[in-house]
Amino acid sequence: MNYSINIRGRLLDLSEPRVMGILNVTPDSFYASSRKQTELEVSERVSQMVSEGATIIDVGACSTRPGSTPVDEAEEMQRLRMALDVVRRSVPDTPLSVDTFRPAVARMAVEEFGVDMVNDIGEGQPEMLRMVSRLRVPYILMAAQPTLRDTLLLLAERVQQLRDLGQKDIILDPGFGFGKTLEQNYALMGELEKLQVMELPVLVGVSRKSMIYKLLGSTPDNALNGTTVLNTIALMKGASILRVHDVKEAVECCRMIVKELRS
Repeated sequence: MNYSINIRGRLLDLSEPRVMGILNVTPDSFYASSRKQTELEVSERVSQMVSEGATIIDVGACSTRPGSTPVDEAEEMQRLRMALDVVRRSVPDTPLSVDTFRPAVARMAVEEFGVDMVNDIGEGQPEMLRMVSRLRVPYILMAAQPTLRDTLLLLAERVQQLRDLGQKDIILDPGFGFGKTLEQNYALMGELEKLQVMELPVLVGVSRKSMIYKLLGSTPDNALNGTTVLNTIALMKGASILRVHDVKEAVECCRMIVKELRS
């Protein structure tokens, strides 16, 4: 599928897969090496990801790992204001995404820092749908459903609601690691190509998640190889965006898949 999304008047071509680099400005994200909390750490990390080929930077300030307690809205905003200011100065031309399930946080990020898209793990609650439709930025809609059928049903309902509100650019995230058992995650990966029926770009985020390290009896620190394997499968099944901690490896994966598909 030859998709594109509108980033503030510029079309971002998704006919070839893109890599979204993860920036966590939290003290408790599940992968410790991804946590960046000082201005210097944030600047160095985003500059590294862009130099390695990241097309989009996804900034999150509220951990949603299993068992975590989300910080309150004020703390999330405080963390984001520090990080987004640094990121905007460090990589001013790189599209930014804000990873949040709170409408007010999304609004702050877009209106104060010109963030280019909203990445919502909240499954598209009504207030968030109304907010992104007003902000007029691309929206990543995640489904935390256990099966492909349930995922498609939720996504279809939310996409129609978004269309009714006038939302143009929508990206689908099947929510690996959210609301699913280990077996359900792999069953969904096995049928991932069926999401193409929605005729919208698909984002896959499996980077170093428990579906990898629990299967292999390992840890997030040792889950890069498994991540690359699943990213390869996702690309073969039509994923347009890979959301990752390890940008260089994901970019190489994308280049090799594109080469293979063109040969």
